[in-house]
Amino acid sequence: MVPKFLHPIACAAFLAAGLASPAALSAALSADGETCGEETPCELENGEYFIHLPQTLAEIRKSGEPLGAIFYLHGHRGKALNAVRNKGFQRMADELGVAFVAVQGINGTWSFPTAPRNLRDEAVFFDAVLQDLSDRFGVDRHRTLLSGFSSGGFMTWYLACADSGRFAGYAPIAGAFWEPLPRDCPTEAPYLFHVHGTADTVVPLEGRWLGGGKWKQGDVSQSFDVWRRQSGLSGTAPQTETDGNLKCERWQPVTGVLELCLHDGGHSVQAGWIRRAWEHLAEMKGWS
Repeated sequence: MVPKFLHPIACAAFLAAGLASPAALSAALSADGETCGEETPCELENGEYFIHLPQTLAEIRKSGEPLGAIFYLHGHRGKALNAVRNKGFQRMADELGVAFVAVQGINGTWSFPTAPRNLRDEAVFFDAVLQDLSDRFGVDRHRTLLSGFSSGGFMTWYLACADSGRFAGYAPIAGAFWEPLPRDCPTEAPYLFHVHGTADTVVPLEGRWLGGGKWKQGDVSQSFDVWRRQSGLSGTAPQTETDGNLKCERWQPVTGVLELCLHDGGHSVQAGWIRRAWEHLAEMKGWS
């Protein structure tokens, strides 16, 4: 089975390409001038995203398995195009058999509630992205992980706070709430897997002031306190584990999970950390 949005000529090219490479897929998609994929953006009314489909898509379609997706939000002034070109992210998606979706922020920024500028209603926009992915590519909205780095990590935290059910799970990296932190979130605790470097000086664990004292990144531990307090877990000892270069603490609400993993590096992102979050989420959700 091929994606329903492709015209007959593009369908033939799609099958012939066999999804052997991103270049082959791009060539197949380009046979239909109204489609998008790989380095061709999918354009919506208020923004755009890029998508890399797994090389095993034909087998996934044939088996009838739902197609999941990992979303990635770039850092400040970043470009989603660079993320979809990243070979590590592509390889991760191919090996997991999921779509990799890189979303573009307006002018390279994200409009979370305490951001210096608000240029878009991000909740509305991400709902539109999810619907478009379902319509165009058949992505299962219930098999999604939202990850973001730095400023994209801030946005990930706020989307989880607004509606934890919008995505199945959340994997922010080096970014939490900003001051003033929300007192609570109007939703159940998310499946949240946070990674942060203890030597990060761009987004330190304790946060830092920006704009000459106008804005302040929030403290990561205090950001977790919002969820712990709301879930009745304040003062409770976490489960601990070491996983490679990550030292993790995990709290277990009635629903969801709250996990903080630290490494001894600086401001960085690794595909392996996102993959780990997907694999833990899949196990918790019972995905095959």
